[in-house]
Amino acid sequence: MILLKRITAFYISGFLFFSSAVFSQPKQKPTDKTPSATYKEVPLSSIKPTGWLRNQLQIMLKGSTGHLDEVYGKLKNDNGWLGGKGDNWEETPYWLDGAVPLAYLLDDPALKSKVLGYVNWALSNQRPSGYFGAITKWERETGKKIDVANADKGEDWWPKMVMLKVLQQYYSASNDPRVIAFMTKYFNYQSEALKKCSIGKWTEWATSRGADNAMMAQWLYTKTGDKALLKLAGLIQSQSFQWTKWFAGRDWVMNAAAQQNDKDWMHRHGVNVAMAVKDPAIYYERTKDKKYLDITKTGFSDLMTLHGLPYGMFSSDEDLHGNDPTQGTELCAIVETMFSLEQIIGITGNPYYADALERMTFNALPTQTTDDYNNKQYFQIANQIQVKKGVFNFSLPFEREMNNVYGMRSGYTCCLANMHQGWTKFASHLWYSSANNGLAAFSYSPNRITTKVGKTNTEVTINEVTTYPFEDEINFELSTKNDVMFPLQLRIPSWCKEATVSLNGKLLRTEKGGQMITVDRSWKNGDKLTLKLPMEVTTSNWGRNSRSIERGPLVYALKLDEKWEKGTDEKEGEFFSVFPKQDWNYGLIEAVVKAPAKNVDINQVKAVTDDFIWNLQHAPIEITASAKKIPDWKILNDVAPQPVTDRTGIYRGKVDNDIEKITLVPYGCTKVRVVAFPVVR
Repeated sequence: MILLKRITAFYISGFLFFSSAVFSQPKQKPTDKTPSATYKEVPLSSIKPTGWLRNQLQIMLKGSTGHLDEVYGKLKNDNGWLGGKGDNWEETPYWLDGAVPLAYLLDDPALKSKVLGYVNWALSNQRPSGYFGAITKWERETGKKIDVANADKGEDWWPKMVMLKVLQQYYSASNDPRVIAFMTKYFNYQSEALKKCSIGKWTEWATSRGADNAMMAQWLYTKTGDKALLKLAGLIQSQSFQWTKWFAGRDWVMNAAAQQNDKDWMHRHGVNVAMAVKDPAIYYERTKDKKYLDITKTGFSDLMTLHGLPYGMFSSDEDLHGNDPTQGTELCAIVETMFSLEQIIGITGNPYYADALERMTFNALPTQTTDDYNNKQYFQIANQIQVKKGVFNFSLPFEREMNNVYGMRSGYTCCLANMHQGWTKFASHLWYSSANNGLAAFSYSPNRITTKVGKTNTEVTINEVTTYPFEDEINFELSTKNDVMFPLQLRIPSWCKEATVSLNGKLLRTEKGGQMITVDRSWKNGDKLTLKLPMEVTTSNWGRNSRSIERGPLVYALKLDEKWEKGTDEKEGEFFSVFPKQDWNYGLIEAVVKAPAKNVDINQVKAVTDDFIWNLQHAPIEITASAKKIPDWKILNDVAPQPVTDRTGIYRGKVDNDIEKITLVPYGCTKVRVVAFPVVR
């Protein structure tokens, strides 16, 4: 307790300086330091997904990502982002935030043409003052255009933050100079308009999510060098929720765990938190003050300690809601946390966040959409015994009873619009450029990158051949017309005890987990670098003394055959319920938890082919473990409350005598499952 007080005091005392130096806007001066990330994003056009990852993106192209504007009335009808009177808020930019990178990752002419309609309308209809977005009601009624003098006649800052991300990605793919001119003009307008119309004038959503706005101002600074952009970024963060202060103080996350009332609920709203995770990193990028690195780590670690779930995400149903395996997570929160981590990785270069990103991507993300990517689940549950209409123990919503089923419009439709950025931005952030014009691979999946490297700016292509995360070997095959010296950095995940690196079939080195390593040499055409990351079976401890089985970046869940039932809701349309065909109420034998590597069998039952889909039929790896049934573990109020254990972690209630073999598959391939197991003897 004394140590905790000292740690808290350190952060609080550190923050007293921080709050006077950064948050007190009248005293703030623009920094002379250039906000340059440790690693920079590579151009969107340089990465081409291959293998199973390309198939995932092609499914999205054929499904809702490629066609949402055709099948979803809110986007389809008289869209405000195309000059109409329809949707003028967040959902159209949300969709574009995933559809734009998808169009360029797959180099698909039809989708490019579609998204360019929105991009070109935004760029062409910027007001002379710099304001942009849908035509406002005031503008229609008066025939005038928004400028600084009548900025209060404008509309919410928040959806513009999303559209700025859309335009930044378009620029990354196209180098269209109109984007730089557009953003320069807009930020000049915003710098003046914020003096009379603060970031939260219209909604608390903008106040909650100002870090995204500041991030884009700092990105533009790296292109233009205009120091007024740094001052603007500071102003935006000073007017927004003080997430960095709260993360440093630490009582915020404890209060979020303790309260589920309607007081300050925006402070613990899961999607707000997901976006805010990067707030201190944005400060660090601008100031290079290392205390912000500490605050970033403290905030994320506290969040996952108090609210973390086995699949790598925190509870968010819609608010933070503790670490019980029966709590839910909103799909929007997953994709926004992924994006925040992708930004934090580039700014800090810390592989800790890449470990978190992979765990989230390969476990939490795929389970929450249907195979065709046309239906989504608003809230997923770790121990999801059934998927059905119901109330559940969520903080919101209750009476609608559509928050757990799979449907296009089930729950709130923010996720229908926003889910598209998850896989696309993961694919576009597999690589970063590093110092000395090198390359760094923080996350692994099959892809091909073509870019220029080294002092000679020589073009190289690296074909990353792997079925990771299912297998432990990743091959990097280099093609280049001329030999080129450049550093290639690779992440060794923390779960890997000892990795091996081989060059052209010969062992180069061995390395411990939890670090970035560099292979700096003169590379030749045809060189093949092989990274092997041995995956051991381990167990981890989660809420209510539950245990999960892991292998590499994947968490494994009880395999339950699925019974799908289709229904129709009067307001939210078609939806699907899913029920298990087998018993699910098993506890793991204690020996499995104590020595999993000795007491489970690992079987590769299918090859991971280019047409892989995250479902039971394609699950390539199965783990067999010993378990016993717990007769009294039953469904209550639509969920399966975790059996009570003592401090040793053992369930002391009635257990069947018979030991059975249960089969586990990757969590991301399941729809109904148990992943957080009680332990029995």
